[in-house]
Amino acid sequence: MCGRYALGIRAALVRQQLQEHDMPVEDAPEDDQVRQTYNFAPGNHGLVYRADVPDSGAGGRSHGSREAVGEGNQNEVDESNELEAPKETRYKLQAMKWGLVPFWTKRNPDYGSVMRTINARDDSLAQSGGMWNTMKQKKRCIVVAQGFYEWLKKNGGKEKLPHFTKRKDGQLMCFAGLWDCVQYEGFEEKHYTYTIITTDSNKQLSFLHDRMPVILENGSDALRTWLDPKRSEWSKELQSLLKPFGGELECYPVSKEVGKVGNNSPTFIVPVASTENKNNIANFFGNAKKEAIGREEKTEIQEEEAEIWKKGVKIEHDEQEPRSTVEHGGTEDNAPLPLPAQPSAAAGSKRAHETNGDDDVPRAKAVKLDNADASAGSAGSADKKSGRKGRSGTSNGTKGSPAKPGDQSQKITNFFNK
Repeated sequence: MCGRYALGIRAALVRQQLQEHDMPVEDAPEDDQVRQTYNFAPGNHGLVYRADVPDSGAGGRSHGSREAVGEGNQNEVDESNELEAPKETRYKLQAMKWGLVPFWTKRNPDYGSVMRTINARDDSLAQSGGMWNTMKQKKRCIVVAQGFYEWLKKNGGKEKLPHFTKRKDGQLMCFAGLWDCVQYEGFEEKHYTYTIITTDSNKQLSFLHDRMPVILENGSDALRTWLDPKRSEWSKELQSLLKPFGGELECYPVSKEVGKVGNNSPTFIVPVASTENKNNIANFFGNAKKEAIGREEKTEIQEEEAEIWKKGVKIEHDEQEPRSTVEHGGTEDNAPLPLPAQPSAAAGSKRAHETNGDDDVPRAKAVKLDNADASAGSAGSADKKSGRKGRSGTSNGTKGSPAKPGDQSQKITNFFNK
């Protein structure tokens, strides 16, 4: 996990809050370039904080030829030379799409393949080589959120209750992530995408799920180390940063309406007992004001509260989000998965690399997502023929299974080498 999170504030406010915690932002997208929603799903464009380095990543070395990149020889291309970095590192906020597409991908991948790269397991990064090899060395980032959702299974999995988790001090959450830039063959446009790194749950959230996103402390030495472009080789120090969050969190049940992709309401991040009581919502924001560190944060909370009263507490559905949602089991998270948007009957002939609206969701044929580990394609077929059980670098169907030697990302790599 994480499969759904909240970021309902403007990019300008995110920039301001980061700068207040000693996280400089030299450049940031306009507010209308980033989706503002309390129900952020894979395929949406979110805010990523990273060092301002070339598209090839830190270290200054290019990716190499696409032809040289493949499952068997990734290591040769991914090895990086640590070159002299700029004297002063600049940092920026950038709009990217959730669901990482590696730089060596030649064609717009199918929907199911992208859904498998919304998360990267910390234990898969501990292994040498594999899909994440270049990104973990040269393209590390922070994914900004207000908090994240997870679904608690009850009655043997027949019922799922959404819970929202946030920092107790009200600060933004900084998830450790990886990013990449890809340019498909025959197209000039560049696509920036990201994944969120997950680790074992801490004691506070173990009742909910056995995985959680890696959360780095805002403005901390650990965060600066993670983003440092001078560290262009993977190390034990970087790996040690990927651990359960040690700070105080708040976790509580929220409205079931958050399960439907496209639904959006500020009440989604309010405890479920308060969703029908405006006085309790006022108290909710009143407590946030008390916990805020500075005058600027209190002003932002007041603005957010005023916006809620202006719009009311009704649940809205984003008309630009045509995807439906399906329940599933056996993946990194229990969040209902968005299905690919279906083309309209009047769409006519099939077009290559067709996109869907603002979120640039590939119009691929519907894939079965009831179990994200039930692979379709060459990797799954090969595993069945050989009798060997493959393992994903982003998900694991068994609870708390230990890391195993070898390449944990082979199946995913095959998807993107098509």
